[in-house]
Amino acid sequence: MLDPRQKLRRNTLLALFGTIVIVQNLVPVLGNIPIGPLSITLIHITVIVAAIVLGPVQGMTVGGIWGMITFIRAFIWPTSPLAVICFTNPLISVLPRILVGTVAGYGFLWLKRHFSIRKSMVVAAMAGSMTNTLLVLGQIYLFYHNQAPRLYAVDVRQLLPYLLGVVGTNGIPEMLLAAVTVPLIATALLKVLKKHA
Repeated sequence: MLDPRQKLRRNTLLALFGTIVIVQNLVPVLGNIPIGPLSITLIHITVIVAAIVLGPVQGMTVGGIWGMITFIRAFIWPTSPLAVICFTNPLISVLPRILVGTVAGYGFLWLKRHFSIRKSMVVAAMAGSMTNTLLVLGQIYLFYHNQAPRLYAVDVRQLLPYLLGVVGTNGIPEMLLAAVTVPLIATALLKVLKKHA
């Protein structure tokens, strides 16, 4: 059970993570780097750090904030042409973002019982990042492959190779970036929290 000061500190940190995600969504270069019709995201790092430092439920909350902003932006201020088509579906825009926090948070809790904290953070970060990539792209294919010729001006047979290419050009760099940065940030934050516990 957390004492009132610890609870306040954790809630303040949760609010800070939520605010960071909002800023990352509103300032393009802080959260998304547009490349062609898609964007390389940096926001998953914030969600994964929140899940590792605060826990899975808080990671899911921060992921939910990211997802809701993605969903709303698809209607009013899309980050790419693909966003208007796909991210207006909450199963693509919201659910994968929530599951980033779930996978990273619970993955870290399980992994740290079997491996070093640093290795656990690296693997949880990679798993959280790939959760976002695979669920978003997988659901784009699942929901829109029959509409691909009309929506994307591509042959439906080319959609799957295209999406697999995005895994390589976007998903792998996002995963590697998370594997490097998440342990650095999360370790520093955990030290601060432990010091003030």
